[in-house]
Amino acid sequence: MTTHHDLLEAALARITTGYVFPEKTAAIDAAIRRRLDEGAYEDLDVRELCDRVTEDFQNVCPDKHLRLLWVEEPQSMDEEPEDVARARFARYAKRNNYGVRRVEQLDDNIGYLDLRMIAPADVGGPAIAAAMQLLAPTAALVIDLRQCRGGAPEGVQLWCSYFFPDDRVHLNDIYERATDSTRQYWTLGHLAAPRYLDRPVTVLTSDTTFSGGEELAYNLKALGRATLIGETTRGGAHPTDRIPVAPHVTVTVPAARSINPVTGANWEGVGVEPDLAVPAGDALKAGLEHLRTRLG
Repeated sequence: MTTHHDLLEAALARITTGYVFPEKTAAIDAAIRRRLDEGAYEDLDVRELCDRVTEDFQNVCPDKHLRLLWVEEPQSMDEEPEDVARARFARYAKRNNYGVRRVEQLDDNIGYLDLRMIAPADVGGPAIAAAMQLLAPTAALVIDLRQCRGGAPEGVQLWCSYFFPDDRVHLNDIYERATDSTRQYWTLGHLAAPRYLDRPVTVLTSDTTFSGGEELAYNLKALGRATLIGETTRGGAHPTDRIPVAPHVTVTVPAARSINPVTGANWEGVGVEPDLAVPAGDALKAGLEHLRTRLG
């Protein structure tokens, strides 16, 4: 049986070798070992241990992607091959209609897109194109990201591409520790549906909006393409590896970080601030009022 000590040793080893900020790993390691020595984890079951250790991670290093997670179904201790992980995520995306929950034409010819996740471009492309085709005749657009909890960088790239005229817009960079390399993300030259140009766009956000959903909002705001309305988002900007350390426990280790070419920064720990701050429940009403004013 895996002890708490063994489990944490495995998690700390993964953080030390994989975390995108290697200069912070010594402090994380020392803090968790100190808590172990103090007996802070002795009387906890494994689920409680995950919650407590995650809190301790956050206290020493407030990175919302750095977590110890309880997994309900027993998992293999073998690392999942990349192609298997991609296939698993593709199945998840399909079950959730590639993130597209609702596409609608509202009064005054305002389009509405309720987007719950950012699907990978290679599997979500047709659904994304279908949504944009339906929205093409509208005079303005609301993109509702209030319940969007993340997704794939290539999917963000695809969504963003629909709002710019060509392949010359630099959207984001992602630095990866494992390869010590930076990948640039630019708008795409070929799209399967019409681009949405020269019309106002508002993006609705909440404190639930996370990760890939935040990147979509951040990119459009930084490039001046959309007005953000709602709440400051949750604040997770680091692509993350999920690594099993026990049959029911996974450590999530941010292995890369976003670098926006406009701001030189990202939204990690601070979230994406709206241009117009309103409670999430009022954001759609405020967004529609904003667009109607723009449309005259």
